[in-house]
Amino acid sequence: MICAPVFGYLGDRYNRKLLMAFGVFLWSLTTFVGSYMNDYYLFLFFRSLVGVGEASYSTIAPTIISDMFVKDLRSKMLALFYFAIPVGSGLGYIIGSGTARILGTWHWGLRVTPLLGMLAVLMILVFMEEPERGQCEGFSHLTTTSWSEDIMLLTRNQSFMLSTAGFTCVAFVTGSLAWWGPNIMWQGLKMQKGYENVEPNSVALNFGIIAMAAGLIGVPLGSYLSQRLKVRYPKADPLICAGGLLISAPLLFLGLALADKCYYPVLVLIFIGQIALNLNWSIVADILLYVVSPNRRSTAEAFQILISHSFGDAGSPYLIGVISEMLKNFFKKSNIPLLLASVTSLSNNSLQIADVKDNKNNFQSLQYALFISIIVEVLGAIFFFFAAHHIVKDKELAETETPADNEQDTVQNRYPADETRLRGHSNPHFVA
Repeated sequence: MICAPVFGYLGDRYNRKLLMAFGVFLWSLTTFVGSYMNDYYLFLFFRSLVGVGEASYSTIAPTIISDMFVKDLRSKMLALFYFAIPVGSGLGYIIGSGTARILGTWHWGLRVTPLLGMLAVLMILVFMEEPERGQCEGFSHLTTTSWSEDIMLLTRNQSFMLSTAGFTCVAFVTGSLAWWGPNIMWQGLKMQKGYENVEPNSVALNFGIIAMAAGLIGVPLGSYLSQRLKVRYPKADPLICAGGLLISAPLLFLGLALADKCYYPVLVLIFIGQIALNLNWSIVADILLYVVSPNRRSTAEAFQILISHSFGDAGSPYLIGVISEMLKNFFKKSNIPLLLASVTSLSNNSLQIADVKDNKNNFQSLQYALFISIIVEVLGAIFFFFAAHHIVKDKELAETETPADNEQDTVQNRYPADETRLRGHSNPHFVA
């Protein structure tokens, strides 16, 4: 999160291919080395370095895709790129728990990823060719502005800021569900008759499969809807994002509310709710790329990562946990007579009642805390509705923006916008 702005600055000015290869290499190496650390602080240090590597890749990779493809094809490629997030998260539950179970230690769950990471580094270095910034959109030889000017222009870009705020809400919900979803499902399931001895790993496995399947369906579905609707409705992208959140909110609410009463219907509700939530991933990325000028897209990606992680998935699991503990203490204080009875009486019946009540308190405290995610989803939808009001204007500004050039007149001052892009595309010596 902290290093994303650094790589955003570098990604707008230096070789992105080498920066990405370095990031994935660092990511893989520190994951592998960290798995051998027995000291907590050393383990924490290497796990933190994993984030440094991830910051470089996730900040720069979308901007390279934007310079290789345009319009609908770019939306498709972004969908292909971004469904890796929910799919990878789902595979994390499955492969991580499976590897740990087979080899008898959780350490090997961290040693699978580095092998694939090193393969990715080789593929980046050998097969990847870095495109010129803005080349597919007809821009050529773009000049960079200062980092402070980039930030100032981004903060004035209302579509970018509002879509970033909406995406932060998506990250908040995704983070809280990824952390607490399997737990709330397990606690609710073991309160149901016949599932008292259910294992947490089996519930986590099912939750991971649901998350992965929802990503496989939701991310490309969002891209498909965007491509079909954007032709007639220029404001379609933020409206799809808002609609996805408004559909997801009641479904996830019902899934959480019924988690202690039924199992398979709850899985269906959470599955459909996550599909609606995943509509946002590729669309938000596409919004960023077409409302921001090519010469500051890496900085924009970094800014969005910084904000969405800071106020989204980095803090939501902790916040939900704190609120859950507060509610748990409140519930316990309101049931003092029952707790005293369980302590003073040695009867199995009394102890069993107290144990059931304690399980219910634990479940309900976490359940009510997770309801906050539903409120955040509605708030995110509001941000996207406001973004729809500015999206057309900001897209036009990004398409016609010309970097400052004090030495000569720019082509934009001499040709209409459409003609400029055509000339810039056909002649690399033109400055768009």
